[in-house]
Amino acid sequence: MSDNDYDLFVIGAGSAGVRAARFSANYGARVAIAEDLYMGGTCVNVGCIPKKLFVYAALYNEDYINSAFYGWKTKSREFNWRTLIDNKDQEIKRLNGIYESLLENSGADVFSGRATLVGPNTVVISGRKITANYILVATGGWPVVPNIPGKEYSITSNEAFYLESLPNRIIIVGGGYIAVEFAGIFNALGVETTLIYRGEMFMRGFDNDVRSHLAEEMLKKGVDIKFSTNISSIEKTNDELVGVCEDGSFIYADEIMYAIGRNPKVSGLGLEDLGVKTGENGEIIVDDYYKTTVDSIYAIGDVIDRIQLTPVALAEGMAVAKTLFRNQPSSADYEYIPTAVFSQPELGTVGLTEEEARKLYDEVAIYKSSFRTLKHTLTDSDEKTLMKMVVDKKSDRVLGVHMVGAHSGEILQGVAVALRAGATKSVFDTTIGIHPTSAEELVTMREPVPESIEK
Repeated sequence: MSDNDYDLFVIGAGSAGVRAARFSANYGARVAIAEDLYMGGTCVNVGCIPKKLFVYAALYNEDYINSAFYGWKTKSREFNWRTLIDNKDQEIKRLNGIYESLLENSGADVFSGRATLVGPNTVVISGRKITANYILVATGGWPVVPNIPGKEYSITSNEAFYLESLPNRIIIVGGGYIAVEFAGIFNALGVETTLIYRGEMFMRGFDNDVRSHLAEEMLKKGVDIKFSTNISSIEKTNDELVGVCEDGSFIYADEIMYAIGRNPKVSGLGLEDLGVKTGENGEIIVDDYYKTTVDSIYAIGDVIDRIQLTPVALAEGMAVAKTLFRNQPSSADYEYIPTAVFSQPELGTVGLTEEEARKLYDEVAIYKSSFRTLKHTLTDSDEKTLMKMVVDKKSDRVLGVHMVGAHSGEILQGVAVALRAGATKSVFDTTIGIHPTSAEELVTMREPVPESIEK
């Protein structure tokens, strides 16, 4: 047995760190884990879980309105922000306890406090030195706020989950997952919402048809989207905030929220002194098996800034546990990772975009369908669902599937399994659909988009 206190010391009790700690302990390792902020990390406390709860709250408004077309007598509706916040807090508290119990039941020791590295096998927490054969950094990320005059008046998604009251007007700056999701949430809850993005079109990296379709639908729902716009400073008056734009225009609001990305949370860990290499944004550089430039130090999750998704972090945590304590060198598989953006309407995607496929394959066929769902035929909603499939003509293999519409995430999870199994377009074509559903459109798109329209 090693002279060190533990076989593995994990810094950060988020999704990645907890998964690595639990399974390493289950494999027989002596494990400790430290967390200085909140058990469960970003996802549980200020990320995917509370955000999805907020999305549910927002969707009830539209369902409430549309119920009148189905015969329900709708009286005056009233939304209580405090009720949502309090119930959300209770659920997070419950999940915090579950995470801690999972760790304790696995046999891992849990430390509360900030752990820093002082050697390749040594950390310090609350003045106590602890040694381990391996140290795993899983500290996650933190929201970025630009260094502009008045930045202290802004908030991030962290604070948005704990606002004392619902603002009347909000400006959201950003063009990724978090920005479009919160724009939909606040807009549906009755907040006058402006989304500002510095580029010509948001959701960079997604299929272009998907991006433009989502923008159109969000505009229909009332979100004021301003592309090619950026705030240069924020001013505060007695009763409002003023976003001063680079073009000299002004936008007025009660809150200004930044959702322009998250940087790895590595400040003060002591990485530099040990020779752990980091990238331009602070991300820790690791090899295929998550080992850093120091043999005894590993890193996983958002802190390595590969793909910032909770299921990916879980996969990386499992891989490290197998690598270190089961003699099974492992790495997460980053191909065909499905993802959903809980925008309004929802976006789901897996595989290659049309733009990516055309760069990699000689001939690509595109199948598209845009339609009004059955649910909306009795309402006055003109929301349209988009489905798109990208196919390699030579092999007939489906390279990517993309959807904007209700339940996109639920639908695309099953499609992701099919794509990983190598499903061809003919497999989709010969699969019987479930009627009447939106999902059946995926197996009924028979004719590709004409080449002249594709290009």
